[in-house]
Amino acid sequence: MHFKQIKTLVLLLVFTGIFGNSYGQKKKNKDAIENDFTPPKLVVGIVVDQMRYDYLTRFSNKFQEGGFKRLLKEGFNCKNNHFNYAPTYTGPGHASIYTGTTPATHGIIANDWYDKDLNAEVYCTSDTTYTSVGTVSDAGQMSPHRMEVTTITDQVRLHTQMRGKTIAIALKDRGAILPGGHTANGAYWFYGKNEGNWVTSSFYMKSLPKWVNNFNSTRSVDNYKKDWNTLKDINTYVESGLDNTKYEGLFKGESSPTFPHNLPKLWDANGKYDILKTTPYGNSLTADFAIAALEGENLGKDAITDFLAISFSSTDYVGHKYGVNSKEIEDTYLRLDQDLVKIFNALDKKVGKGEYTLFLTADHAAIHVPAYLKDNKIPAGYADLKTMRSKIDEFLKYAYGTTDIVKSFSNFQLFLDHKIIKNLEIDLGEAQKTIAKEVLSYPFVDRVYTAEQMWSQQYTNGIPYILQNGYNQKRSGDILLVLKPGVISYPKTGSTHGSPQVYDTHSPLLFYGKGVKRGNTVVKTEVPDIAPTIAALLGIAFPNGTTGKPIVPVIK
Repeated sequence: MHFKQIKTLVLLLVFTGIFGNSYGQKKKNKDAIENDFTPPKLVVGIVVDQMRYDYLTRFSNKFQEGGFKRLLKEGFNCKNNHFNYAPTYTGPGHASIYTGTTPATHGIIANDWYDKDLNAEVYCTSDTTYTSVGTVSDAGQMSPHRMEVTTITDQVRLHTQMRGKTIAIALKDRGAILPGGHTANGAYWFYGKNEGNWVTSSFYMKSLPKWVNNFNSTRSVDNYKKDWNTLKDINTYVESGLDNTKYEGLFKGESSPTFPHNLPKLWDANGKYDILKTTPYGNSLTADFAIAALEGENLGKDAITDFLAISFSSTDYVGHKYGVNSKEIEDTYLRLDQDLVKIFNALDKKVGKGEYTLFLTADHAAIHVPAYLKDNKIPAGYADLKTMRSKIDEFLKYAYGTTDIVKSFSNFQLFLDHKIIKNLEIDLGEAQKTIAKEVLSYPFVDRVYTAEQMWSQQYTNGIPYILQNGYNQKRSGDILLVLKPGVISYPKTGSTHGSPQVYDTHSPLLFYGKGVKRGNTVVKTEVPDIAPTIAALLGIAFPNGTTGKPIVPVIK
């Protein structure tokens, strides 16, 4: 072997040894880092009912450093997050967030829907086989039995051999029950009227825990029986419209929708404690109760991961009454920001900063009041569904000699009577098409799809994709209609939601805490991605109906 060849061989061996050892050390270090990761002591899921993404930017100048801004600066912001199904309501929203899938799979197709087997309307969480706990009313006859798959909260419980706790809280029963899943240690909601207590169902327990009884008995709820005035000088609320407009609703007993709202004076005429739901005080009450749960249940006190699911419902009630452009909605979000500061400070103190993981999202967004849009020369309007149903009946009599072909109209879906259609020797697919063409001719209808299309086609984008994700073969109807953009079926004051349009689907999604990178993305994410992202971060199994995917840039 020549000298040059020997020299080259020696250099090659040295080079390989150095860099091989370097690579081996890097791989060893990487494995050590991965193996050293311990899951958070607590996962906190926060859902803000009816929150549009642009509330984060519209009101940002008035947010404190420790609330929304803390999540935005120290967490991960998914700026292009959307619901990928319709209808966009509270029940399916909470179910989709926590199951990692859509109504096509989890079965919660709306808040209420027509049940084809029972031939009756059903509520998403109603269950008369259970009794109320903490109230003499029937408000506790509830369970998650209509949700057909597991949730991320269920998976945490299963992974920890049921040692990890799940507690779910919301003013609305469905906002607590569906996030809590099938295995929650407790789900609590607020019963107003003349009681003003946090209650639950015998599905979870026979009696309220001591800490809940203590919270109810202290009557801290009565601290919120006071005037609702703006948190800051109302003249600085330039991010919203005028205080007195025709686009806003009224409490009974009010002559104008203006600040201050005298709650003590309005109390009896507006359902007593129920009036708090339609004020930011409902969110503050929820925050108080969530902090009490944190301490009362000893959440996040050991290495076994617990889960606290909190839903803020008052944002939805306020949006429905006053609209997304109102002074009331701005004040509600500024006060919610304060409530988040309280919750985050409590988590830092009781669990430890860096020891918990948190996400914040919404169950749907909302539209501007169409009357306001119209007055600003933007195409919008209102659909009269009673008139539409009358027109459909006229058509059915003309085409088939009977109106009995349609059994129900629910959530913008027509349910046909398959037995009658068969007896009349009419092809079901043809009947769906014929009626769909008739409905499409109505001026406020944008597009129509049939069940046959939902069954036979595989849509991958646009409105039909969103409808198909919301279409459950056993529970959904025969004809699905979509109103034109900007058109709603709702009173002419206040905002609403439910459509597959972008103003109802674009919602915030923020991740924060242990295992979460700092950053943001404008790449589209979808609501069913939340649960698998948390599952991947925790290193546990995905919920068993998962169709979403982990959002890779979020996880360290």
